[in-house]
Amino acid sequence: MALFEILLAMLLAAALLSMFATRIGVPYPTLLALGGAGLALVPGMPTIAVEPELILALFVAPVLLDAAHDVSWRDLKSNWRPVLSLVLVAVGLTTIAVALAARFFVPEMPWAAAITLGALLAPPDAVAALAVMRSVSPPHRLRVVLEGESLLNDASSLLIYKLAVATVALGTFSPASIAPTMLLMSVGSVAVGWVLAKVVTRMTFFVHDPATATIIQFVATFGVWVMAEHLGLSGVITVVAFGVTAGRRSSEASNTEVRVKSFAAWETATTVLNVLAFTMVGLQLRPIVANLNAAQWRDYPLYALAILGIVIGVRLTWVLLYGAVRLVSGHQPDQLLETWTGTLKSGLVVGWSGMRGIVTVAAALALPQGFPQREFIQLVAFVVVLGTLVIQGLTLKPLLKALRFPADTVVADEIRRAREAVALAALQSLDDKAGDAVERLRAKYGEAIAAAKADHDIGISADTALRLSTLPASRRALDRLRQDGTIGDEAFRAVEEELDWLELGAARPSTP
Repeated sequence: MALFEILLAMLLAAALLSMFATRIGVPYPTLLALGGAGLALVPGMPTIAVEPELILALFVAPVLLDAAHDVSWRDLKSNWRPVLSLVLVAVGLTTIAVALAARFFVPEMPWAAAITLGALLAPPDAVAALAVMRSVSPPHRLRVVLEGESLLNDASSLLIYKLAVATVALGTFSPASIAPTMLLMSVGSVAVGWVLAKVVTRMTFFVHDPATATIIQFVATFGVWVMAEHLGLSGVITVVAFGVTAGRRSSEASNTEVRVKSFAAWETATTVLNVLAFTMVGLQLRPIVANLNAAQWRDYPLYALAILGIVIGVRLTWVLLYGAVRLVSGHQPDQLLETWTGTLKSGLVVGWSGMRGIVTVAAALALPQGFPQREFIQLVAFVVVLGTLVIQGLTLKPLLKALRFPADTVVADEIRRAREAVALAALQSLDDKAGDAVERLRAKYGEAIAAAKADHDIGISADTALRLSTLPASRRALDRLRQDGTIGDEAFRAVEEELDWLELGAARPSTP
């Protein structure tokens, strides 16, 4: 009962801190991690121990699925080069640089243990960066790159991490024997995620009770992760493949009420999990500190701060170098990045958005007892996570404001085009159904559309037309726009939500 009361108090305190962070314009992950660290140092505060594997499943799986479900496949494909450069090259360079530094500071540290440290420090947690970016409306492409990176960098780093841990356990390393296994693991994870998404989406299509459908969705999320782990696959890759596949379903492929209510439930749940996750980061300070002796306290904190600088510097250097090379080669696809100034600005933002989070801490805590330099690895992991959240988290928003990016209307323009197409599809449906009697309505609505288009507001006429039972045609038009790449998923979700509320409003009986 005492643990339950502590969890309730912790959740309430985290919610209040999150509200305070929003009010003062500070990323909530930063304040939550600092609050958790302060709470861990309170005398008499019991240690809250959670299995690291449970931390990954509980906090990472649903947040990853939510992000994968909403990611724009079109935008991700058009930006695959910068995304892969972060997922593969930045992760690899960070792993190597940290391993070299760790060996320099602690020469007795085995290479496999040093690579383990590098791998668990490599993946940034994009939650904090995106929380800042959404409050200042940065260029759309920057958000796409960071969101795409957040889906895949955990997979690449955790694969290296597992390989290094296995090498320590076995005492040998054979690239020839491990490479096929890693390839099979990656391909198998994608295949299993795709198949499970098809099965689950087909099953939930027949569920019309929102509460039941939401429960099935959460069970499926954790079930996919657990099944992948039991099969020896990557839980991260499997969940991402599951989420991306499920997110590509048609607007007509699920019940409207189920979709609206389950989306609200997911938004609330992922917010709660993020709040608890960053609080848990701070709470891990006590067990880490307890494991250090006096001699380690003298040197390890300085080594950890040096590695923190290396982690930040490697990412920033690579992103700026990559942008310069792309610019010189003439392959930059975004107008904003066709100048040296634009490239430098974008590189600074992406390079500075490298805050680490719960994956790094959980991976460090998951190291088995007796692992070489386990105490050093855990302390460095905590310092890097807390350091990046404080240093980069508190300065990213001022940096974005100082760079003064031009207004980006990509998503707003796509929403307007989608609304226009939806309205015209509704009118065409009316024309097909009612003939001459509706021609007068069509002319009237056509004038309204033209006027609304001139005012950059297509939603008014769409509302009127859709209330005349034309939603199926409108949804099919919206699906076609996403399928042919005219709009991305962000615009698709926005207009789909408008159609959902129109349908629910029209279906609700009027009050006498």
